[in-house]
Amino acid sequence: MVIHALAHILAVLLLPALLMGVLQRVKAWWSGRRGAPLLQPAFDLLRLLRKTPVYSETTTPVFRLAPWVFLTTAFGSAVFAPLLGPAALWSFHLDFVWFAYAWGLGRVAVMLAALDTGSSFEGMGAAREATFSAFLEPVFFLTAGALSLATGKTKLAELVSIHPHVMDGTGAVWLLSIGALVVVLLVESGRMPVDDPTTHLELTMVHEVMILDHSGPDLAAIQWASALKLYVGSSLLAALLNPWFDAGAPVSAVSQLALCGLIAVAIGTLESLIARLRMRTIPKFIALGLAAAALALLATAWKTQGAP
Repeated sequence: MVIHALAHILAVLLLPALLMGVLQRVKAWWSGRRGAPLLQPAFDLLRLLRKTPVYSETTTPVFRLAPWVFLTTAFGSAVFAPLLGPAALWSFHLDFVWFAYAWGLGRVAVMLAALDTGSSFEGMGAAREATFSAFLEPVFFLTAGALSLATGKTKLAELVSIHPHVMDGTGAVWLLSIGALVVVLLVESGRMPVDDPTTHLELTMVHEVMILDHSGPDLAAIQWASALKLYVGSSLLAALLNPWFDAGAPVSAVSQLALCGLIAVAIGTLESLIARLRMRTIPKFIALGLAAAALALLATAWKTQGAP
């Protein structure tokens, strides 16, 4: 138990930066460049931690507190995620509700900080983030509900341990849940085709425009939290895809980490080959995830009907 807890903590501390490094290296490879070292995101965080933050005279303590709330909620969600196998660091009945609203609280903190600057550009980004989040929340809860009904479990780490079978409907639940979680992962982490983390045009930004005024350790906290959310979301998706998820601690952990790396490669490839969606098209993209989640929930009726 102690070894599992230590491994879980080390994964939370080290792997988000490594996953971002893999993603950036894949994007560099697709553009014909060698790319930065895999641990460059970690070096960037250390560099930011050594800098002195600069605050506008118009901001209040909300602006200074928000990055650390965002980081705390990211850590709070990672506690319940199956990062290294089916056993999370902590779990309880219906903990996926806590998970969803931990992410929501962090998102609200960043939006309040953006509004606190008095910048019209950052306010515009906060409005977009609020709109997309309102559309995205039902996607996660419908997916969690479908997995809960299909598995008979109520804990997040157990929901994703579904064993798909075509004949009883769990295969359809499994496949549709994967599609819905892909949408959740891309929107929550601000990746293409929803948001471009490398753009410098404020009019097209969503997440990045909200953190333009952050610097030093505050910016490091936001970047670390964003990388951690990407890792946690990738772990949930990897758990659904992992055929060795229940195969025992070493095999499960190694396969889980390998699949997270492959998901980072897939995201980097996606960002290199397609353009971001137009702003008015993003709600339609989220609606695809909502439709997949709703169909997954309906597919559980097939499973229930076929049960003895």
